[in-house]
Amino acid sequence: MSNASLWGVLLGFFVMMNAPTVGAEQPPDFDLGTGGGGGKGQASGLKIGVVDGAALMEKVAQREQTSKKLEREFSARQKKLKAEEEEVNKIKDRLVKEEGVLSEEEKAKLAKEGQKRFLDLRNAEAEYSQDFNQTRNEEQQKLFKIVIEAVQAVARDESYDLILDKGAALLARDSINVTAKVASKLESGEGSSKSSKKP
Repeated sequence: MSNASLWGVLLGFFVMMNAPTVGAEQPPDFDLGTGGGGGKGQASGLKIGVVDGAALMEKVAQREQTSKKLEREFSARQKKLKAEEEEVNKIKDRLVKEEGVLSEEEKAKLAKEGQKRFLDLRNAEAEYSQDFNQTRNEEQQKLFKIVIEAVQAVARDESYDLILDKGAALLARDSINVTAKVASKLESGEGSSKSSKKP
């Protein structure tokens, strides 16, 4: 599933879970025409909005803190991997430059050492990549939750029934785009777990 589709599904789900109940006598007609909507994305009593999820993720205040946390947690390992890579390259260079000087036994020993350190380095890099990606994804989920809560706050304050990511919508008028309103919530700190909860 693409990021746009994921945003659309999750935003729609989370907002609808917190939206006012719509009459269930008959399925609503999702016609986003102008009839009676007044540019508000209304259709058969539904108030619909869209947001630019990617842009909102960039506006989360905690994003910079997340970047610094990742740097603190992984910079030492990254430097260690870089240093080991340089050592492996030195062994390779020595085998080339001193080919006519080293004995066969020395070349074999050096080649064996270089091969072992190279394989160990690749394993360490794979482990580093896995750990980094896992931690980054966990932190991204925290940021995503903050955005979702800000979207829910806008939906609750202005009685929206459905808010989708614009990437998941085939067509959406600018008049139903509430990205700026959600961004305002984020900037004011309302997109946090504590502040976005109902009294």
